Amino acid sequence: MTEQQHTPLADDEIDLRELFKALWQGKWIIIVTTLLFSVAAVFYALSLPNIYKSEVTLAPVSEESGLKIPGQLGGLAALAGVNLGGMGGGDKTGLALEILKSRDFISRFIEQNDLYLPIMAAEGWDRTTDQLLWDPKIYNESSEQWVRKVKVPFQPKPSNLETFDEFRKLFSVDQDKTSGMVKLSVEHFSPYLAKAWADKLVTAINDEMRERELTEAERSIAYLNTQISQTNIADVRSMLFSLIEEQTKTVMLANVRDEYVFKTIDPAVVSENKAKPARALIVVLAILLGAMLSALVVLVRYFPKKN
Repeated sequence: MTEQQHTPLADDEIDLRELFKALWQGKWIIIVTTLLFSVAAVFYALSLPNIYKSEVTLAPVSEESGLKIPGQLGGLAALAGVNLGGMGGGDKTGLALEILKSRDFISRFIEQNDLYLPIMAAEGWDRTTDQLLWDPKIYNESSEQWVRKVKVPFQPKPSNLETFDEFRKLFSVDQDKTSGMVKLSVEHFSPYLAKAWADKLVTAINDEMRERELTEAERSIAYLNTQISQTNIADVRSMLFSLIEEQTKTVMLANVRDEYVFKTIDPAVVSENKAKPARALIVVLAILLGAMLSALVVLVRYFPKKN
């Protein structure tokens, strides 16, 4: 009984000597295939252009209103758009980050800086001349015409939405939940453009938040002045004047402070080292893939013949 119980297990066991014998017999297939994969990986890795990354570290600028408003005037202040202290710097930072990543903001940024060519048509960068290299299948440099072939409804010149989708692959912004610091980074073939775009994005979001706050504060002041003219109650008028004072403070800060919502801690620099591609890793992975696939082919061919 014991011998009968062990027999099926013995039949199912993998004989390592047989396995190594099969691999040894097919060693030339494995060697040649792995060599072909490695050579192809080397040519592919060398054909990839360098991509540089520029990163800037930002600190949120927080401010809190010290104004205490009685419950009767809370609704009026909220209606006027006055910050009652419930919206701190963290909420303003979160709003700024969402605006910074939004399609509307990025699309306007692309349009204002005319980034269609460097985003959609560039295929490399010449360090000696500091010039971008254009993909001839997309843009004809001599005639300065978009020549890419696309189907309707797309046009040879990329749309704003297409450019936005491509820009999202180059741009990233994240906030550290522990420290609150914000890291904004831009990747591109040209390290100079990557740095310039990172700087412009910081300036643009600060300007965007400043304009929004100014518009809201000016509307609030106009509304509060209207309410003052319609009441004769001294306490109410005093509180309304206090609300106007708070909004005037917002207008003043928006006009005198360049870094309105984000303060630069570590500015972007022109990178000297590429961020990607990892050419050595590509070659190593290709070698491993070639070895595994060729070994699998050898084993699949060997064991059916043996049986």
